[in-house]
Order: sequence, then C-alpha cells, then structure tokens
Amino acid sequence: MAIDWSQFIELVQQNQSFLLTTHIRPDCDALGSVLGMAEVLEAVGKQVRIVNGHPTPPNLAFIDPGNRIEALEDLEGDPTADVDVVMVLDTSAWVQLGGMADVIRATSAVRVIVDHHKSGDDLSAIEFKDVSAEATGALVVEVADALGVPLNAAMASPLFAAIATDTGWFRFPATSSRTYELASRLTTAGASPAEIYGRLYEQETLGRLQLRGVVLSRVATECDGALAHTYIRLADFQQTGALPSDTEDLVNLALTIQGTQAAVILVEQQEDVYKVSFRSRCELDCSEVAGEFQGGGHQAAAGGSVEGPFEESLGRVLDAMRSRLA
Repeated sequence: MAIDWSQFIELVQQNQSFLLTTHIRPDCDALGSVLGMAEVLEAVGKQVRIVNGHPTPPNLAFIDPGNRIEALEDLEGDPTADVDVVMVLDTSAWVQLGGMADVIRATSAVRVIVDHHKSGDDLSAIEFKDVSAEATGALVVEVADALGVPLNAAMASPLFAAIATDTGWFRFPATSSRTYELASRLTTAGASPAEIYGRLYEQETLGRLQLRGVVLSRVATECDGALAHTYIRLADFQQTGALPSDTEDLVNLALTIQGTQAAVILVEQQEDVYKVSFRSRCELDCSEVAGEFQGGGHQAAAGGSVEGPFEESLGRVLDAMRSRLA
C-alpha cells in the first residue's frame, strides 16, 4: 500500500539532527538506502550521521566512497546523544539491528522506520512501510520526491544499487514498470549501471569463487526436486580464504535448478550458530518460515538463525520447509 509521506515531511521539518541505521550483515539495499536518505536529508539542511551495527562488507565498500558509514564497534559513547530522530531503514526487527538494538531501546529520540519487509517487531517507532515496494531504496526516492529534493549523483548511485540488487537486477516478481522508471531516473541523475554491476559481480576473489564451488558441491534436492539446500561451515572459510560477506546471494545458486521451487542455505557464523537464508519462487512464504527461526523478510526471500549441532539444526530447518512443500 502506498505511503502517505505527509507525517514524514512534518518530522523532517520539526527536527534538525538524524541518526540513520540499518540491519547487520548489510546488503546493497540497506547501505544504499541509508546513504541515499542521508543525502536527501542533508539537501534540506539537516544534520545526518550513519551508524550501523556491523561494518560495511569489503566487497560493498565501493557504495560508500566518502566512508561516511560508521560501525558501532568503532565508537565510544552513545551515538544517539543530541540526536532528534533515529531512523531505521530496511528492517523493523530487533534481532537484525545487532548492537544498535540496545542503543535504540535506550534513546529518547523519536524513532522512525522506513522499510519494505513484511515481518517486523514493535520498535515503538513511527512506521513508513510499504511491503509492495521493490526495495527500501525505492522508498527513499519517494521521500526525495515528497520533500521536493532533486535526485543527484550522490543519491543516484547507492539508490540504483539498492533497487537493482533487491530485484535481482530487475528479474524478481516485485519488479514492475515503476521499477524501470526509477532506474531510468536514477541513471539520468548520474548512476552508472555498468559500473555498479562491475563492482558487484566482476571483482571476485579467489576465495569467494572457491567457496561457491564448495556450496555447489553440497547442493542436495528433495520433495521431488522442489526443495534444494546446501550449507557452509566455519572450516570452509579457513580453507578457501573467503569472508563471511562472500556468502551473500549464494543461496540463489540452488534456486537455479530446473524444477526447484524453494532453496535454503545454512551458514555457520560461530560454532553451532547458523544464519539461514530462505528463497521461494512458489506460494511458500519465506517470511513465515523465517519467523520460526527468529527472522523475517519477504515472501520470496527471508532470513533467520538457528542454534545447535549441525545435523539437528539442518533437520529443523528442512522439516519446516518440507511441511510447506508437501
């Protein structure tokens, strides 16, 4: 449902200083949205700071050429001190905020959420959420329009990256004619699709390529081929030299198998603690499944976490998927 931005405009007009943040393990939509929103707010004379619970992954550092995104772990003191508004973008789940969750719980600043995910928690915030939006980056473009801020190159590049990646480069079902119109506007404003694509997908490390081989070698299918699954263990990072951020989008490889309707990957983050990514191209609601594992997201893509011995954790996740594909 389309957002009425009138209350957002009032909040911007009534406040001067803003702290922006997004989810841990940030992707391009998360990073592009906070960077784009910062530029929009600064264009109307506001003071803006960006602090995330996790550092920017090295492979996505290009999206922030000014190195303006700070990591909470590098700071001393309360980053919300003397801040009027704390704005959370691209999530509304406490667990996805990492260390920033405690910071936000303790703040006396106004809390605002700008998001397009179906699931979420009560953050005691003013919500601007549109689950039909293709990306949070698209909502930031709406904010710029509502505030009468012209798009410029500093906004366009991160916001194009946000929208392009969250739509799988315009191939996911959420892509519409509006998506292409946004892409056109952002390209006209200065975004370079070829450069962004190259920085994202044509700068592979040997470690990530080898990790991809490990993931592919472990792909298994069941439910008559409708479900594909794979996994990554801690030892795999050591053996390949890959980074945890190199796991982004690897689950999608399993979804490319002919006849597969859903895919899952477990990624071990610390001993017996696994990040789980769910994908679907059928009626199976990934956000519903992820909700059973302290997570959430969209119908077609969601994430959660599970703890316990590997075989037990894998079994729990697969049982949740099997019951929905039966």
